[in-house]
Amino acid sequence: MSDDFTQLVSQSIQLELNVAELYLLFHSSFPEDGAFWWELAVEEKNHAALIKSGFEDFDPMSLFPRDLLARKLKDVRMANSRLESLLATYKAARPSREEAFNVALGIEQSAGEIHFQKFMEKQAESDIDKVFQDLARDDRDHSERIQAYMRRQGLEPAPIFS
Repeated sequence: MSDDFTQLVSQSIQLELNVAELYLLFHSSFPEDGAFWWELAVEEKNHAALIKSGFEDFDPMSLFPRDLLARKLKDVRMANSRLESLLATYKAARPSREEAFNVALGIEQSAGEIHFQKFMEKQAESDIDKVFQDLARDDRDHSERIQAYMRRQGLEPAPIFS
């Protein structure tokens, strides 16, 4: 098994966990939106668990659905670095409510997260793809849900995440 692929899986799991941690921070910072952030955080943790179990339980070189992950390790590492920086910043001084939503929207539209959504939307090419899609079928498109929730709250979506 390729060391790069193992690192890509590891970084992808960490990405999902970092996003979940950020959403949990928003959950505690904005009680008026607590249930919304909680649901997204749980789904992100489920994504991490799905990737981890798939890597551990299926032959990663032949059965693991590679489309589930970003293609470039560098991109996932950069996203994790940015998320870790945001977590440190927001733990020290919480963002505005609107900034929190727009950061989340930017994250969900970033390379690392968009791969998961695209995999979920595509036609399953194998039985393993179908298993992964079935396991995560309740985790609907986060980007669309964030935008819809923002609009209901009178906030204008303007993604922030670079």
